[in-house]
Amino acid sequence: MTVVLDHTIVHASDPAASAAFLAEILGLPPARKLAHFTVLAIGETSLDFLPDTPPIRSRHFAFRVSEAEFDAIFERIRGRDIPYWADPFHTQPGAINRWDDGRGLYFDDPDGHLLEIITRSYGSAGCEAENPNPLLNCPGSA
Repeated sequence: MTVVLDHTIVHASDPAASAAFLAEILGLPPARKLAHFTVLAIGETSLDFLPDTPPIRSRHFAFRVSEAEFDAIFERIRGRDIPYWADPFHTQPGAINRWDDGRGLYFDDPDGHLLEIITRSYGSAGCEAENPNPLLNCPGSA
């Protein structure tokens, strides 16, 4: 049997709005209601948005996308004037990273969940990459 993550719960002050935001930005079909959940399918996995009262504890969700998907998502982010950063700590505003010789950026959803789009998985290009992931301990890296 292959193990696949089926779903995870995402707490949201307005589940329908949060799911709609993410579906629009990622270019996915609309979410569906399933009892008290708002379910957004992302490949074989779903994010099941659950109503909660603010403050919502922020979580991080990373989505690996193709180069073409990155371009389309990036256009939607810029088209909605959504702030984005090259890093998860929000120290490099308005920039994308080139880690693993791919592209990546971070942005927040309406409840402050940290969302990330990447074209290469962390560390996938190794230390041989022109732009190795900073999480790797590559010789000669700072």
